Amino acid sequence: MPAEPDHPIDPPLIDLPIKTASRGFYDGFSREVTIPSKVIVSLLIMWAIFFPVSASETLSAANSSIIATFSGWYVYLVAFLMFTCFVLALFPQSGTLRIGNPGEEPEFGRFSWFAMLFGAGIGIGMLTYSTGEPLAHFSNNPDIIRGLVDARTAEAVRPAYIYTFLHWGFAAWGTYALVGLAIGYVAYRRNLPLTIRSALAPLFGLRLSGVWGHLVDIVAVVATILGVAVTMGIGVEQFVMGLARLGVGDWLLDPDGSSSIAAVILSLLVLVGASTISALSGVGRGIKWLSNLNMGLSFALLTLFAIVGSAFGGLKLLGVGVWDYLRTLVPNSLTLFDAGGEFGDALVQWQLDWSVFYWAWWIAFAPFVGMFIARISRGRTIREYVFGVVLVPSLMCFFWMAMVGGTAIDLELSGAAQGSIVNAAMSDQLFATLAVLLDPAVAAVVSGLVVLLLMTYLITSADSAILIVNTINGAGESESERNHHILFWGVALAFVVGSMLILGGIDAIRITMIIGALPFSFVVAIMGVAILKAVIYDLFRKHHGVPTTAQGCAEAAEGK
Repeated sequence: MPAEPDHPIDPPLIDLPIKTASRGFYDGFSREVTIPSKVIVSLLIMWAIFFPVSASETLSAANSSIIATFSGWYVYLVAFLMFTCFVLALFPQSGTLRIGNPGEEPEFGRFSWFAMLFGAGIGIGMLTYSTGEPLAHFSNNPDIIRGLVDARTAEAVRPAYIYTFLHWGFAAWGTYALVGLAIGYVAYRRNLPLTIRSALAPLFGLRLSGVWGHLVDIVAVVATILGVAVTMGIGVEQFVMGLARLGVGDWLLDPDGSSSIAAVILSLLVLVGASTISALSGVGRGIKWLSNLNMGLSFALLTLFAIVGSAFGGLKLLGVGVWDYLRTLVPNSLTLFDAGGEFGDALVQWQLDWSVFYWAWWIAFAPFVGMFIARISRGRTIREYVFGVVLVPSLMCFFWMAMVGGTAIDLELSGAAQGSIVNAAMSDQLFATLAVLLDPAVAAVVSGLVVLLLMTYLITSADSAILIVNTINGAGESESERNHHILFWGVALAFVVGSMLILGGIDAIRITMIIGALPFSFVVAIMGVAILKAVIYDLFRKHHGVPTTAQGCAEAAEGK
C-alpha cells in the first residue's frame, strides 16, 4: 500500500518472496540454500573422515590466524549486541512494541517459554561448566596471571566468579536475544519468512530474495551445525564419563581418559536418533515436553545441592558475584588484552582460550537459538522479550554456577576433595563433586539423574537445531512435513560431532566452530543495525499514522 503523499515515510516491506521448489525431493524448500548447505557440510565430514591429518593441520593453522586477527572484532561485536538489546528494551517507545500484531497473546506460557529458552540455549553447558568454569578460573584468571591473588586460594574465588559470570551472562543471552528479535520482529509484524535473511530486510529489502539472501541463509545453516556440534561434543563427552562413573564398562574410555570411538558412536546413535524423532514431532509436542522435563530435573538437582551442598556459601557467592559482575561488566566487556610486557602474552592467551572462544561460540549458536527463540516468542513486547531472554536465563546460570561450582570449590578449599575435583577432566568434575559430597550409593543415583538430564538436554538442543535448519532451508516454513530433510540433518550432525571427536577430540570441534562462526559474525553485526533501523522507522511511522505491520497495511488497503 503506498503511503499518502504528505507522509514522509513509506510503510514497511511486508513481502519477501523466496523461491522454493514446487515438486520433487525439494518440494517446499529452497534448492539454492538447501543443496549448497548440504554439500558444504558433507564435504567437511568427508574431509575429516578421509583426510584426518590434513584436516587437523589445516584447521589448527586457520584457527590461529582467525583468533589472532579477529579477537578484537568478537569482543566489540558482542558488546554492541548487548548494548543494543538493552537500549531497545529500556527506551519507553520501543520497549512497548510487540513482536506480532497489537494485542496478540503469546503462544506459550511463561514457564514453558523459560524452559525452552534455557534448554535450547545453555542447558548442556551448565552441566559441564557449572563446576568446570569456576574451577578453571579458580586455578587461572587475569588476576592470578598478574600476581594479584594466588591460584586455588580463597582470594581467587571472587575473581573466578567475575569471569565465570562474564562468560555466561548478558553476553551470551544478549547475542541470542538480538538475533531472535531481529528475526521475530519482521517475521511476526511484517509477515516476512521466519528465516535469517528476513532480519536484514530493513536494510536491503527485496534484494534478499536473490543470491545475497541465499548466501546469508547458507552461512547461517553451516554456522548452526558447527555451533551445535560444539555443544553436542561437550555433552557427549560428559555423557560417556557419566556412564563410566555408573560402571557401564571400561570400554567407554581410552587409556588417556578420553571417550573411546565405540562410546562416541553409540552415544551419537542413541542421542541424535532420539533428537531426530523429537524434531519430527515439532516444537509444540516433543521439544516442549522435553524442555519442561529438563527444567524439572534441573531444579531437582539444584535442590539437592542447596540441601547437602554449600548452600549458604553459594548464596553469598551469588550475591557478591552478581555485584562484581555488574560493576565490572562495561570494562570487562570492552577490554582487549595486548601482547608484550610481563603478563601481556599470558593475558592474551587466556582471553583467546576463554572469552574469544565463548563469543565465537555464542555467535555460531545464535542462528539456531535466535531462530528458536523467535519461533517461541511471538506476541511478547520487546521489553518483556529482552528481559525474559537476557535477565532470567542469566540469573539461572549465575545461581546454578554459584551453588554447584561453589560447592566444588568449598570441597577443595576445605581439603575434603584433596584435589580429586579440580584435577579431574572438566567433563568429569560434576561427577567427581557428587562422589566427594555424597555416599557412594546416593552418588550413583544422583549421577544417574545427571546422565538422564544430559540426555534430555542433548536431545532438546539437537532436535531444536535440526528443526531450525530445516526451517531456514524451507524458506521460513517452520512445520514442514518433508521429513527426509530432517533425517539428513540429524545424520549430518551426528557425523560432524563423531568425526571431529574422533579426529581430535573437543578441540577439533571448537576450532571448526570458531572458523565457521566468522562469516556469520558479520551477518549478526548487520542484524544489529537492521533491527535498530526497523524499530526507529516504525516509531516514525507510528508518529505519522503510517501502518507498521502487515495487518495494519491490509486494513488500511481495505479501508480504501
